[in-house]
Amino acid sequence: MIGKHSFKTGLSFGLTSGIITTLGLMVGLHSGTGSELVVLGGIFTIAVADAFSDALGIHMSEESEHRHRTKEIWESTISTFFFKLVFALTFVIPVLLFELQIAIVVSVIWGLSLLSVLSFAIARGKGANPWRAVAEHLTIALVVIVITHYLGDWIASRFG
Repeated sequence: MIGKHSFKTGLSFGLTSGIITTLGLMVGLHSGTGSELVVLGGIFTIAVADAFSDALGIHMSEESEHRHRTKEIWESTISTFFFKLVFALTFVIPVLLFELQIAIVVSVIWGLSLLSVLSFAIARGKGANPWRAVAEHLTIALVVIVITHYLGDWIASRFG
């Protein structure tokens, strides 16, 4: 069984990174290309490549703390990979089910909802104000979404 620390690390980091990275990529690719194929390819690519990258990042971060046993480090690594991969891949579903413009809206709602639930749960667990945490984390996610949207627009206008 995966330890509590390892599970929390993998879930919180994997879910957060899976949501923000994938939404940023989707929104940027959509506004830059308008192509369902490009958006789907981006989701699959980021799900695999970034899951490995984040897992290695967590692995090295945990090792650098010199506080965790080798087993805990590997549990955190594997759980980060798993959660990042799974949460990133959930964004494929709306793209397959809906027209791309609607799929982007559904994905943003889905991602921000998951991020809100996680933020609320973490804040309550720490005894902090959950609404403040939710607002803080959603603001960061929305900044990423807005920036990547305009970045995609700029790339399309400059190079398209």
